[in-house]
Amino acid sequence: MSNPVSLWPASFDYAIFDFDGTLSATEQLWEKVDRAFFSSRGIEYTPAVHQTLATLGFTGGAHWVREEFGVRDSVKDICDEWNRMGAALYASETVLRPGAEDYLRALRAAGVPLALATTNDPQVLASMEPRVRVRELFDAVVCGKEVGKSKDHPDIYLEAARRIGADPARTIVFEDIVAGTRSAKSAGFITCAVGCTDPLQPVETLRAEADLWLEGWDEIPLG
Repeated sequence: MSNPVSLWPASFDYAIFDFDGTLSATEQLWEKVDRAFFSSRGIEYTPAVHQTLATLGFTGGAHWVREEFGVRDSVKDICDEWNRMGAALYASETVLRPGAEDYLRALRAAGVPLALATTNDPQVLASMEPRVRVRELFDAVVCGKEVGKSKDHPDIYLEAARRIGADPARTIVFEDIVAGTRSAKSAGFITCAVGCTDPLQPVETLRAEADLWLEGWDEIPLG
């Protein structure tokens, strides 16, 4: 980029955030869901499976497990099972990462419209209330099922931008996965890759792909 990007004070006009891993350390919750799902069907859960599902989201992931492993459940039944298990864990365990809510509220106070772009189902997001007040923190929320494509396509970020009236060139996308970072950048967004608690996160690749790297939200000097 021609000019350095400042996270605070914000040198961008709009911001789009991923949720799992980026704002909340929920990747561990989804690993519990995935391990239980695969174990019940006698299928080995591997790091490759973990990474694939993180990129594909619910519907894409359900299609993939049917094709890859011959799971006979319907796509709808698989998604419903994942959502039921996920919602139960989110309701009792989800919290935002240190400094995340402070940054979100600081941006909103500074007049920066915010959108959430997540592969989560609305049912799962709703289960977090009132522990995490998603609708209070964001001006728009876009779930993966609304755009019908995984995060290796920029559709979810473009839809989030549309809902907050954002120009991608003036909008930063915060992500913790390579596919999302890469597709957002290809659509003209500013990108900031965020370190997460997943030991399999490809940090060096993310650093190379994104415009910025952020280890944790509490590193942003809000003053």
